[in-house]
Amino acid sequence: MSAIEQTEAARPRGTRLPRRARRNQLLGAAQEVFVAQGYHSAAMDDIAERAGVSKPVLYQHFPGKLELYLALLDQHCEALLQSVRTALGSTTDNKLRVAATMDAYFAYVEDEGGAFRLVFESDLTNEPAVRERVDRVSMQCAEAISDVIAEDTGLSKDESMLLAVGLGGVSQVVARYWLSSESPVPRDKAVALLTSLAWRGIAGFPLHGADGQPAAEGH
Repeated sequence: MSAIEQTEAARPRGTRLPRRARRNQLLGAAQEVFVAQGYHSAAMDDIAERAGVSKPVLYQHFPGKLELYLALLDQHCEALLQSVRTALGSTTDNKLRVAATMDAYFAYVEDEGGAFRLVFESDLTNEPAVRERVDRVSMQCAEAISDVIAEDTGLSKDESMLLAVGLGGVSQVVARYWLSSESPVPRDKAVALLTSLAWRGIAGFPLHGADGQPAAEGH
C-alpha cells in the first residue's frame, strides 16, 4: 500500500484535508503517475483517480498538467540542491566532503519514489520551462561545489566551475547508471569507488590556507 493509500485509509470518510495537505497529496499522486507513465502519457484523469479526488478538486490546485508537473519539478530540484549543500557542509575534511557529495546523488536517484527521473530523465525537456529548471538546478549544484573548490584551492571562479560541473556531472551519470543497470555493487562501495576516482584528480590541486598561500600539508 502506498503512502497515499495509507493516508486515505486512515482518514475518516467525509473529512476535508487542509489545502496544503491536499496539495501535497496531489503532488504525491502526480509523481507516481508521471514516473510510471511519463508526462505525455499521463492524464489529469489518471492523477485525480490516483489521488482519490474528482478532477474539479485537482484543477482547484493546479490549472493544468504542465503546472502540476512544474510544481513537482520545483519540489524535487530543491530537494537535490539542499542534499548537495548539506553534504558539502557536513565536514571540513575534503575527501569526506567529496564522498558525501557523491553519496547525495546516489541517495537522490535511489529514492523509491523515482523523482530523479523527472529531473534527469524527463520526456518533456523540449519544454522551455522544464529545461530551464533542470539546467538551473544543475548549475546551482555546480556553483555550490565550485565555491568550496575555489575557497580551498585558490583556483579562479571559472576554473573551479569547470571542475565542479565535472564532479556533479560524473556523480549523477554514474549514480543513474548504477541504479538502471541494477549493479551488484553496494551503494557504499560504488560511492567509495567514485570518490577514489574523483579524489585522485581533485587532490592534485594544492590546498590553500586562510592567508591564500598553499598549506604545508595535504587536504
